[in-house]
Amino acid sequence: MFVKEPLINSRPQRPSSPRTRESSDCRHFRVPAGTCPRLRSGAGRATTRINQGFLGRMSRLLAPLLLIGTMQVEAAPQIEHWTTANGAQVYFVAARELPMVDIRLVFDAGSARDGSASGLAQLSNSMIGEGAAQLDADAIAEHFARLGSQLDQGCDRDMAMVTLRSLSDPAKLRPSVAMLTGLLGDPSFPDKALERTRRRMLTALQAEQQSPEQIAERTFYQALYGAHPYAASPLGSADSVKKLSRQQVRDFFQRYYVAHNMLIALVGDLDRDQAGKIADQISAALQAGEPAAALPEVPDPGPGRTIHVEYPSNQTHIVIGMPVMARGDADYFSLYTGNHSLGGSGLVSRISDEIREKRGLAYSAYSYFMPLRRPGPFIAGLQTRNDQAAEALRVLQQTINDFISDGPRADEVQASQQNITGGFPLRLAGNRKIVENLALIGFYQLPLDYLDTFSRNIDAVRREQIRDAFRRRLDPQRMIVVTVGPSAIP
Repeated sequence: MFVKEPLINSRPQRPSSPRTRESSDCRHFRVPAGTCPRLRSGAGRATTRINQGFLGRMSRLLAPLLLIGTMQVEAAPQIEHWTTANGAQVYFVAARELPMVDIRLVFDAGSARDGSASGLAQLSNSMIGEGAAQLDADAIAEHFARLGSQLDQGCDRDMAMVTLRSLSDPAKLRPSVAMLTGLLGDPSFPDKALERTRRRMLTALQAEQQSPEQIAERTFYQALYGAHPYAASPLGSADSVKKLSRQQVRDFFQRYYVAHNMLIALVGDLDRDQAGKIADQISAALQAGEPAAALPEVPDPGPGRTIHVEYPSNQTHIVIGMPVMARGDADYFSLYTGNHSLGGSGLVSRISDEIREKRGLAYSAYSYFMPLRRPGPFIAGLQTRNDQAAEALRVLQQTINDFISDGPRADEVQASQQNITGGFPLRLAGNRKIVENLALIGFYQLPLDYLDTFSRNIDAVRREQIRDAFRRRLDPQRMIVVTVGPSAIP
């Protein structure tokens, strides 16, 4: 599991390709730098660039306190929860060790809400920070830079996010929050900024066509989900993005960026009263609105099949999987712990051992679960030399099949449990990681004691439970296989 990912995601830790670096903004697949669908606004780019040195100096000065904070996260943070008068859900953790505040606003406004306008959620989210009232993107960026604050946003299939990081000094925090509420409460969606953002999306889509991994991801989700909203990439399609209008962006924003469809996560140097005032201020800037409608059920993908996409490359990319579980699933801890042994623990996992260590077929081979609001996929994958693709796929499928049939060994379960629980404090070391987890707990309506009980739930998993869960939930005969390379695998 990547340290950069929130604790309650299930993506594995695996080696980075020497030709591809990890993108910390992407939650599903490795992508070449610059092609992540989370496109920062002008304000986000400028503040990140201007404030990097300032916040870096602050971090060095406060390093001893950071170490103390890391040592103290053995006990999970205490979460407070309430609802604002305007209907927003609030989740708050007081962290007084550092003079900083992290705010994460989450809306049920991911690409699953695009409808027939593919890319609309991404375009709408990317426009935050591009204009409000009489301010343009440069003025907004300058405002945050002067205060030493950072604004950012992102969008995936389930959710859209807006984040603010600020010093807790009222002279810095108050105007930072005021600007945030202005961006949400009175966005102007300037035409020039919209066209600039559209061009960035089209550039990213064009770059995606040069990435076999991204081609594999898009093809995999389309095959897996068919007509379901999860089938489409958050980045949309070039044809659709070209047609999106300012009115569509405005309508989407007015429908989904409302208080009843928002979760506010706050972590930092605040007390309950201060956090309540900030939450009320943000919530009051938005219309009350209504929560987003429930997403449709995920259809049965039917019998397994293999899909090949021809691409002139020296290596073949292979992805295999099927829809399995949603957030909060009763089998989550059994599947999560089991997958740590199967393909989620990097070089010591069974998949990596069989494919990389024993046979030298791939630099990286992995598996993970990606639970979503509706059942998200189990994904296993690798990239290998074209002349080894058939053998690599055979070994990958056989390793998965054997694990489903026999389950993990007792020593594998013990090692996975020790690795997961031993690394637990690092997953919560720092306000940014805590606020990410806090937002996910709220968005997916997980128990407030989720972090408190996480390690106990992992330790409680037994080998028989893992074997039973994998047998019930994964069916090798119903898995989709996607290959991207110069020729189909015989």
